[in-house]
Amino acid sequence: MRLRLPEERPTEPPTGYKIAHPVLSQDGTRAGFTGVSLGGALPYGVVADASCVYGLRHRAPHRRCDCGFHCVHDRATAEAMLCTAEHRTAVLLEVTVLGAYIRFERGFRYARQRVRTATVGPCACGTVAAALADAGWGRPGWLALAPRCAGCLRGRTSLSLAGFARLAGQGLRVVAGAGAGAGLAAPGLGAAEAPGLGAADGFGVPELVAEAALLQARLDWFQAQLARLGPSGSGGGEKG
Repeated sequence: MRLRLPEERPTEPPTGYKIAHPVLSQDGTRAGFTGVSLGGALPYGVVADASCVYGLRHRAPHRRCDCGFHCVHDRATAEAMLCTAEHRTAVLLEVTVLGAYIRFERGFRYARQRVRTATVGPCACGTVAAALADAGWGRPGWLALAPRCAGCLRGRTSLSLAGFARLAGQGLRVVAGAGAGAGLAAPGLGAAEAPGLGAADGFGVPELVAEAALLQARLDWFQAQLARLGPSGSGGGEKG
């Protein structure tokens, strides 16, 4: 006798919560996420389909396998995972569960997802994050990113929160935690790019303040490099 799971046919796709590390492609043209446990070696985009991490040819999620995306029902449960040392720089994702899924007591294992919102925690110094910067590790072809404030960027490859959302696409919202307000809608600010600030961008005061802080941090770093190099033309004689 084959055991069959009860079927659900919800009128709307379920919502779930999970944590993941934001990542940036090596060429700087794509942004996504990588998981913190099973399947963490396979970065995924805002809209993605699951596959079996063991290389088996069945569709995920299979009843007799661990494959598929995973999330929990309760936001507080996902936030609690961010307290562990290895997950302090991860971000909290709110996802829409799509396709086939298996419901468990605390969450879902499912075939397809859309990441709706990514909430970024504070910088390591405790200040509200203004950007996502190179975390010092990654996956093949992908740089892992960590929350950083404007004062802690120090020349690292980085993206503003809006820049990450722009590269990820698909309507993703990226917001700073600790009551920092809504997600940004500005162009990205990378290691060698500057934001275009204009009335047509629809910025509010919080967005302008965040982008100005990032620009000031870049300027401070540039001035420090100039000071280290010394005055230009040192050692040359007077021009007659």
